[in-house]
Parts: sequence; C-alpha cells; structure tokens
Amino acid sequence: MRSVLGHFPSGIVVITAITPEGPVGFTCQSFSSLSLDPPLVSFAPARSSATWPRIREAGRFCVNILADDHAEISTAFARSGTDKFTGVPWTPAPSGAPRLYGVAAWIDCALHEEFPGGDHTIVLGLVQDLSADASRSPLLFHRGAYGISPLRIESKSQ
Repeated sequence: MRSVLGHFPSGIVVITAITPEGPVGFTCQSFSSLSLDPPLVSFAPARSSATWPRIREAGRFCVNILADDHAEISTAFARSGTDKFTGVPWTPAPSGAPRLYGVAAWIDCALHEEFPGGDHTIVLGLVQDLSADASRSPLLFHRGAYGISPLRIESKSQ
C-alpha cells in the first residue's frame, strides 16, 4: 500500500505548538485543506505519536508548510527523543505556536475536532490566521523521497 500510494506526491508540514515545557512539533505528510466555510484544515498524526497529545493539550497549533530547502527540518522534526528546535529559527504565530523561519506558508489553528482513523487520528483545525510567501516553493515528497517542486522547474524555464 505504501509503495502504490507513494505515487501520489504530497507536501510536507511541521505541526507546532507551545506547551508549558516549551515548543513541540512533528513532521506530517497527511495534511490538506478541508473547508472554506468554516475554514478548516486536516492532518493525521500516528496514534503512536508522543508529540500529538502535547499539542492536543495546548489546543492551538501552527501548520508550517515547508519550503523546498527545508528537507533537513522535515527530517529533524520526524525524529523522536531529540530537541527538534535546536538550530531552527522561529517566531511566534498569533497563537504563540512556533512559525518556522522561511516556510512557504503557515496556518495558525485552534483544535476543532478529532476522529479515529485506523492507526492514525484525523484532526480538524479551525483556521484563525494564515499567510504565504509567494516567492517560496513547497517541499514535495514522492515515492519515498523529497522532490523538487514543479513550480520551481517551471519558473526556471521561463
């Protein structure tokens, strides 16, 4: 299943929040826009995630859509048991959640709802604020590897 579904390219996001212990975050590939009215996004952390329960408790989070030069950040936030924010510059989003430097876009959310989804949890975030940098291309994931954005290829050929 992973091999076949890997033929569908996706972007990579890092979901972040502020907790009493400090900033937390994790890499997530299963992110999408869900609704315009109300403004909702969705993502699906693994049920085994140690970070998602801490973000859930915070009740607010920032979805950081990584730019094409953020592969190292994606890898760092996918690891367990490390200080994921070491050497990663960020500023607070309106909610206080970390907004990573240089992202293609960010979406500040309040936790809206959760649903069981097999070995994952389906999370809905109510969008509170958002912004994008049109000069940045997104980091793509395809067939188990990071790939270059087709938008960047197109802009170079023009």
